[in-house]
Amino acid sequence: MRVIIIGGVAGGMSAATRLRRLDHDAEIVVIERSGHVSYANCGLPYYVGGVIEEQADLLLQTPASLFERFRLDVRVSSEVVAIDRERRRVRVEDRTTESSYELDYDYLILSPGAAPIVPPIPGIARAHPLRTVEDVERLSGAVDRAPRHAVIIGGGFIGVEIAENLRERGVATTIVEAADQILAPLDPEMAQLVGDELERHDVRLFLRDTVEAVTPTAVQLASGEILPADLVVLAIGVRPDVHLARSAGLVIGERGGIVVDEFNRTSDPTIYAVGDVAEKVDALDGSATLVPLANIANRQGRVVADHLMGRSVRPLANLGTAIVKVFDLTVAMTGWNEKRLVAAGRDAVVVHAHPGSHAGYYPGARSMALKMLVDPVTEEILGAQGVGVEGVDKRIDVLATAIRGGITAPELADLELAYAPPFSSAKDPVNMLGYIAENVLTGLVRTAQWHEVDQWRQRGAQMVDVRTRHEFARGSVPGAINVPVDEIRDRADELDDAPVVVVCQVGQRGHTATRLLTHLGFEAVNLDGGYQTWSNSPAAEAELVA
Repeated sequence: MRVIIIGGVAGGMSAATRLRRLDHDAEIVVIERSGHVSYANCGLPYYVGGVIEEQADLLLQTPASLFERFRLDVRVSSEVVAIDRERRRVRVEDRTTESSYELDYDYLILSPGAAPIVPPIPGIARAHPLRTVEDVERLSGAVDRAPRHAVIIGGGFIGVEIAENLRERGVATTIVEAADQILAPLDPEMAQLVGDELERHDVRLFLRDTVEAVTPTAVQLASGEILPADLVVLAIGVRPDVHLARSAGLVIGERGGIVVDEFNRTSDPTIYAVGDVAEKVDALDGSATLVPLANIANRQGRVVADHLMGRSVRPLANLGTAIVKVFDLTVAMTGWNEKRLVAAGRDAVVVHAHPGSHAGYYPGARSMALKMLVDPVTEEILGAQGVGVEGVDKRIDVLATAIRGGITAPELADLELAYAPPFSSAKDPVNMLGYIAENVLTGLVRTAQWHEVDQWRQRGAQMVDVRTRHEFARGSVPGAINVPVDEIRDRADELDDAPVVVVCQVGQRGHTATRLLTHLGFEAVNLDGGYQTWSNSPAAEAELVA
């Protein structure tokens, strides 16, 4: 059996090595158009910044090492330019020898990845993409020439990672993002925390703006702003590289990736597709989705090898769990965000929390922001996001595991998670999300979201800030009056009969005050996530502008 694999990174190489472990005799040919295989493309930004000092550390394997251990026939600087499905044959161009040849296959695995999106902007050819080792070599060389000003087009994962690493190299850096926030998978009140972190490290942000032209020395924006730019980095995003599949007549899906079944077979049963090029199944609604993540590509490569060898294969569905480092912050997410739920017309209970990374009485505890979205009927967890200096990664991992395992939001309170003061609290942040969700889902307490404050005002609601006078003096929701939680019983007669929106710092004292006011006969709702969530939201920004 001859299996030809197009693409030697992540999914392609996982398929090749798994297949060899299952079949000693199969002829496995890997064809990679770049000069390297099995490299850590997720580490490329950190090589630019000098955090990863040696390029060799990014190269996990070489053609020689893969032959020595697995007897894989790995051909780099080579590209498959045509697929003849009827004859089961591919045509290969060897860039090194400038020659071409044909190879027959029994099975073909497509893993060409995704290609950077390059908009039709005058002068865009000067911009550096970052997708391959060759890309990082060119970009690192440009950074070594000590540019004074860099402009990054795009505020997604690669954009913010490159921004951090350019600042580490002392380059004045600006991000231009067409949307009204960076990191689109986050909801706006969470993205604002990341934007603040970038600006604290002197990264300029131009949101709601686009690049109209790239000149030899600058970048011109649609707003009319001219940004000096010795260096321009293109980080708008990627799209599945389906040109070869399309020319071969394989079915391309509505999301622009190759349509595959539960075994990653394409519309041709002898051809499989894995990684960024293939459409995935969304774990929450079963729709087609694109998730360009290495761990998913690796898993798909293994699935294909197992299926080829007749092994039992579990169907894959994807949550899109991801994480990124932005200077001192960890930013992570899993499942759907609120924006997507609203767009889909799907109701959700929203829970914000700002717990400490570990017990507050143990030195070094750092606050984090967590957001969870829950189906109000089934109580299933639909998604979660986290931003913080410490402890975010393990909480999102627990929540992603809970979604996969079908654990409902209230059941998070039942999880027995490792606790000692240096590592967590007796009520872990994940447990706290469960407690809060249970209170809301059972109707014990009503909450108001940051974007609903104006709606409550229009109903004539009064804003009551239950923090201390000192906290209140530092800032509150406009129009709020200060009645500290410990004084509510004695000062309840100062409130009128209108509904009450209770404000505290993070929602915890607000919960206590809301319950007390409810007992006293008031219609009271707790501002979810408190002043800390509201103050980092577009609602607060709008109040400041007004």
